[in-house]
Amino acid sequence: MTHPMDLIPAPARVEGPYRCDFVLDRRTTLSAAAGTETTARWLRHTLGAAFGLPLRETADENATNSVRLRLDDSLAPEAYRLHVVINEVVEIIGGGPAGVFWGAQTLRQLLGPEAFRAAPVGTKAVAGLTAQTIEDAPRFGWRGLMLDVSRHFMPKDDVLRYLDLLAAHKLNVFHFHLTDDQGWRIEIKRHPRLTEVGSWRARSKWGHRASPLWDETPHGGFYTQDDIREIVAYAADRHITVVPEIDLPGHSQAAIAAYPELGNTDVVDTAALTVWDSWGVNPNVLAPTEAVLRFYEGVFEEVLDLFPAATSPFVHVGGDECPKDQWKASPAAQARIEELGLADEDELQSWFIRHFDRWLAARGRRLIGWDEILEGGLADGAAVSSWRGYGGGIAAAEAGHDVVMCPEQQVYLDHRQAPGEDEPMPIGYVRTLEDVYRFEPVPPGLSPEAAAHILGTQANVWTEVMQNRSRVDYQVFPRLAAFAEVAWSALPAPEARDYPAFERRMDTHYRRLDALGVDYRPPAGPHPRQQRPGVLGRPLEGKPPIV
Repeated sequence: MTHPMDLIPAPARVEGPYRCDFVLDRRTTLSAAAGTETTARWLRHTLGAAFGLPLRETADENATNSVRLRLDDSLAPEAYRLHVVINEVVEIIGGGPAGVFWGAQTLRQLLGPEAFRAAPVGTKAVAGLTAQTIEDAPRFGWRGLMLDVSRHFMPKDDVLRYLDLLAAHKLNVFHFHLTDDQGWRIEIKRHPRLTEVGSWRARSKWGHRASPLWDETPHGGFYTQDDIREIVAYAADRHITVVPEIDLPGHSQAAIAAYPELGNTDVVDTAALTVWDSWGVNPNVLAPTEAVLRFYEGVFEEVLDLFPAATSPFVHVGGDECPKDQWKASPAAQARIEELGLADEDELQSWFIRHFDRWLAARGRRLIGWDEILEGGLADGAAVSSWRGYGGGIAAAEAGHDVVMCPEQQVYLDHRQAPGEDEPMPIGYVRTLEDVYRFEPVPPGLSPEAAAHILGTQANVWTEVMQNRSRVDYQVFPRLAAFAEVAWSALPAPEARDYPAFERRMDTHYRRLDALGVDYRPPAGPHPRQQRPGVLGRPLEGKPPIV
């Protein structure tokens, strides 16, 4: 069993443990009140498998040797109380179904690393707990991870595994980056060439875009509409919101390769474009035509059907890194600017974003985009993912827009984890486990009114140099554990945080990650098999700026 002080993220309040053990065994039953059924299923699936326990259902709410799941609307929806009491009862009370589920995640941690295995490894099918009470609630309502499956495709089962890893860390938003220059990953039935052509590239740059090396293996893949429905349902059972991202008007070469008429045909031979095989900012952007708007409305109609409003209230439209050179050179784009009465190309991009903001709002959804969507003016209901630093988020929040803080310099997990030559394909600033633990999502000096617009925070994982699941694991873990505590727990100011105590708790958490088969970066540095000697990265030196 695990001491409650080894929990990650750290809970708000713990009483105990007391000197009294409760043993879960084959006689232990499970009592689930209405509204807690998904957590009951999850407990049977995980703890039942790990310890070989049936956890039979009982209608007797007063049964001993039982796990009881209850709701109490006096608690906040994601808050929970977990009681392990001396008459052999584990009671998890949540303010809503999500709160019960997060309490169940805490129960799993308390049962020890063996609870994270898929089958029993001990000689006895039992799991012990000490009597205690834990009360907990999250600091932020948006606790997210963005996963880029466009640069390197991640098969469906790996996506489902990542949803489980998010849930294990009490993260509740999965930002699904589905389209980019290097691949289109979602089936759109009315536009089949998006996946027939747009989901495959002939080769891939190996390392940073300045690297002379290439992987000549064709790369691709996509999720069928049924795959997407399965992913969304799997996430919903784990109380995770899925935010699909369809990037526009930049990051669109895969779509243009599939349908050349989407590009600026008067200045570029778009029929000659292929799915991009390198990294960086691509000059080929969408043309500002009514036909392009209708095309993407058709895309979004199918996206909204696959991502229901109940589980995906936000739709991400990208909006970042859209070079304006082709629009400046295009007579058609210049005529469009004049026709619409716009000042310049920045306002043309804003016209794109505002169109889809209105379109999504009319269908009960909210648009969110990267902080470049502030350029040229932002529609009233739109929210901002602040990635270039804190600045865009501060400006958006002060203007009354909701914000998710995900500054590149602090929480881009593709950035390297240590200095030196051993880090594989080193990108960006050094972001150690301690650096992530000391990240603060709400910048100092923000007015209380603006701070109320900070929905929460998100770590982003861009996969240009992560060609498979193991590489993603290495970049994401263990830093996601530190990020999860920042997003969930009410921590002191960054310089006052007790990192040595967190590091001690990580000793237990590494054993959980081992049980789950996570290929994390070891504290002492990468295993030889995790290194990529001689493959060029793009390391940035010094401390990252606060911008």
